[in-house]
Amino acid sequence: MKKITFIAALLITILSACNKPEKLPYLQIEISDKMVDGKMVQDTVFKTIPDFKLYNQDSTLVTAKDFDNTIYVADFFFTSCPTICPVMHRNLLKVYNKYKSNPEVKIASHTIDTKYDIPSRLKAYTKKLGVEGTQWEYLWGSKEVIYGLAERNYLVAVQQNDEAPGGFIHQGYLILVDKNKRIRGAYDGTVDKDVAKLMNDMDILLKEK
Repeated sequence: MKKITFIAALLITILSACNKPEKLPYLQIEISDKMVDGKMVQDTVFKTIPDFKLYNQDSTLVTAKDFDNTIYVADFFFTSCPTICPVMHRNLLKVYNKYKSNPEVKIASHTIDTKYDIPSRLKAYTKKLGVEGTQWEYLWGSKEVIYGLAERNYLVAVQQNDEAPGGFIHQGYLILVDKNKRIRGAYDGTVDKDVAKLMNDMDILLKEK
């Protein structure tokens, strides 16, 4: 029998606080029962972000391999968002500017408006923000793939809703992923204190062996 437990993640957080160097928790842990030498034992598996195929602001194919050997921050947004997205991305600019040109750090912003936010639209958006290169990837793909990644893998709720401002409902979390593609933190991208903690945790994660 398999189950995902956040209690285990909490225990890891508590234990890590008692040991140095500081270590971040793992937010998605799967506990599986398996038979070993005739005995039922529990096996802990750290869930990872699966491979994907999306296109960035330069219309270039991007896969999970493009994030190999990096830590990265993932979020879900849309360019015409009238509510939380502008705040989220102003805060993500702080992250981008702090780690600019650091080859071990990337950002992955996934558009949930897959009909309107085609790569050329995303490119215009990056220019408006002053983002250069592909350290900050703006990702576009099919609704099925984007929404699946959001809800099944990054644990971020997204929904198309014609009655919502801009036509979409989504959470404003910034998700921190380690070099093994495991989720290590979730932060409210509209709250300055959370974004400051994100950058502090990124520094911790960059030192992790």
